[in-house]
Amino acid sequence: MILYFTGTGNTEFIAKEIASRLDDDCLNLLTRIREKDYSAIRSDKPWVICVPVYVCEMPRFFAEFLRNVRLEGSREAYFIFSSGGYSGISGSLAKGIMRRKGITVKGYTDLSLPRNYPVSKLYKLLSDEDARARLAKAYGLLDGIASSIRNGDKLNHRYVFLFEKAITLPFNPVWCRLKFKADDFKVNGNCVGCGLCERVCPLVNITLADKKPVWGNNCTHCMACVSNCPMDAIEYGDVTSQKGKYHIKYHKEYLDGLRKM
Repeated sequence: MILYFTGTGNTEFIAKEIASRLDDDCLNLLTRIREKDYSAIRSDKPWVICVPVYVCEMPRFFAEFLRNVRLEGSREAYFIFSSGGYSGISGSLAKGIMRRKGITVKGYTDLSLPRNYPVSKLYKLLSDEDARARLAKAYGLLDGIASSIRNGDKLNHRYVFLFEKAITLPFNPVWCRLKFKADDFKVNGNCVGCGLCERVCPLVNITLADKKPVWGNNCTHCMACVSNCPMDAIEYGDVTSQKGKYHIKYHKEYLDGLRKM
């Protein structure tokens, strides 16, 4: 069973490609996370958990879900992290969570995918050319990853140094608390009140008032609302209007071409 959460489509792309190669089921955890549904999920094959990286860790809400959900059947798991280039201590944290559930993590790997965080002024979004180069490189690694999982082999991963844990463990919660604010989200005149932003928010932080989204105080900056809006109506201050936005759907034709090669 392949489990995943995605905000802008990167992790869903990886999860579904791996599921296809392993002939395995694929489950989007969004609804379960929103509803805090920790009821049993069963897999007789090793678990393959695909998850994005936020601030050098798994998203904190995703880690909480993993701690609480009942995973029945296989006692082996693999993790595939999708990041902008650095997965930090995600693998170490995943191993600790699964160990307490009696599940052995046989390996994890990190795939560098296009940057999908347009609300930061610290860096630019990648050009289409650079984004597609990352997608092609990640796609080229999937057969090998799937083969290792199918054969029960370990996945090779980068060694996580002690100093990384020492820095990230206290830094991540502080950064998330101070920086993951929803105050600057707003809609422009394109908004038609479809409510999709409300439905894709993993923390149930968006409600509709007079057919317009209103953000609460429990945001994780997953960018699901911004990137999935069919009318391109959601902005973050003046940052996204200047930088643009990202969703993997913008590269659908390119990905279709990769699959045909």
